[in-house]
Amino acid sequence: MIASSRQRFSTRRVLAGLAFAGALGFLASAQARAEAPESFADLAASVTPAVVNISATQVVDEKGADMPQLPPGSPLDDMFEEFLKRHRKQNGENHQRRSSSLGSGFVIDPAGVVVTNNHVIDGANDIEVIFTDGSKLKAEIVGKDTKVDLAVLRVKPSKPLAAVKFGDSDKARVGDWVLAVGNPFALGGSVTAGIISAKGRNIDSGPYDNYLQTDAAINKGNSGGPLFDMAGEVIGINTAILSPSGGSIGIGFATPANTAQPVIEQLIKFGETRRGWLGVRIQNVDDAIAESLGIGKARGALISGIDESGPSATAGFKPGDVIVTFDGKAVSDARELPKIVASTPVGKEVDVVVIRNGKELTKKVTLGRLEERDAKAAKTKKEPSEQPAPEAEKTHALGMDLMVLTKDLRAKLQIKDSVKTGVAIVGVDSDAPAAEQHLSPGDVILEINRKPVNAPAEIVAEAKALKADGRKSALLLVANGQGQARFVALALD
Repeated sequence: MIASSRQRFSTRRVLAGLAFAGALGFLASAQARAEAPESFADLAASVTPAVVNISATQVVDEKGADMPQLPPGSPLDDMFEEFLKRHRKQNGENHQRRSSSLGSGFVIDPAGVVVTNNHVIDGANDIEVIFTDGSKLKAEIVGKDTKVDLAVLRVKPSKPLAAVKFGDSDKARVGDWVLAVGNPFALGGSVTAGIISAKGRNIDSGPYDNYLQTDAAINKGNSGGPLFDMAGEVIGINTAILSPSGGSIGIGFATPANTAQPVIEQLIKFGETRRGWLGVRIQNVDDAIAESLGIGKARGALISGIDESGPSATAGFKPGDVIVTFDGKAVSDARELPKIVASTPVGKEVDVVVIRNGKELTKKVTLGRLEERDAKAAKTKKEPSEQPAPEAEKTHALGMDLMVLTKDLRAKLQIKDSVKTGVAIVGVDSDAPAAEQHLSPGDVILEINRKPVNAPAEIVAEAKALKADGRKSALLLVANGQGQARFVALALD
């Protein structure tokens, strides 16, 4: 009888506890529902006056010029339409037409500084900023950047303009509410709401992709418009969408404010970007390469080549070094390093931690300027030569046909003189690991297991030695015909 009473009392306590826990869960759920905004009206009313329409007009020579090239998935892809009837003027053999596009932007300085996407105004002869009250002002380009797809404009208002400020996009979390304001489908100002769906998205539109993804509707004409958080701060600039139809399917992308702000500041101050430059070619470290290098887990950015005219050339870096820390910031992968370097001031001396032969080393390097490298590369670019060459003796190893890199073979395969030594790949078995690693005729093997090679026999001997030691893969340093090198962990079986 006593045991039974205690059992009933215990059961009642458990049920009471479950009921209390259920009540707490209900209250927490109710509180979460209460925190969700009932309306975005106040927020929209406070930020909309600072959001503008951008009308960009250009005169196009139909015979000698094409329409501007927009980034893949841009909400402005189809917006270059002729809002005015085509006016053609006969001028010799040239036919010209006037075309217009509409995008979005926002004011960040009451004195008249406006931010938008570069592709909104690219190639325009005339730019007009249209405000919510219908007033219009001519705009001039302060500066633009194709790599992050940003442009800064300036207008001259008669009175201070409504402006918005940037927020901290790093603090934004997946699931947070956001508000997109812009000019979709050229309808005029429009507001859409949604959440942040993901962070750090790479859509292969540029070297510094780090997009916020949102399901807030972003359509044609939203390009350059702001993405607001619930505090009314700009945490993103709407740039691209993923859509088979051209309309929103809930996959939109915005450049994070923390990525855009340094670029905007440089454009305002200098009229151009001034990005840091290290002067190395890098690739990602996968598990096979990490095992071949003996660095444990895959991490960092693997140096596959050194620019002889760059800052790294005199700082002691070597191909095969894995950069794991740059200026005190951890480098998780090869995508992360260019963004960190680019945001570091030109001329700054930084500490770079690399792993070499399983040990960490710290190198000091003073950064150069990326734009100067790009300008120099554009001036020195040459077309590859084309000359016939006789066949030479081949060696088959690791699923590839290999040959000594002779002068004639170099000409036949159009291999640049910057690839000074190595063994040429002239054939690849379709079912070999080399094919899976995208090695192809015209590539040149520079090293195997960190040892330089000049003859196929050296590759054969080293592969046999590695296999005898129980190694599963051989680490090859391979250059393409243009001299760009990468490391490849090639399975020995």
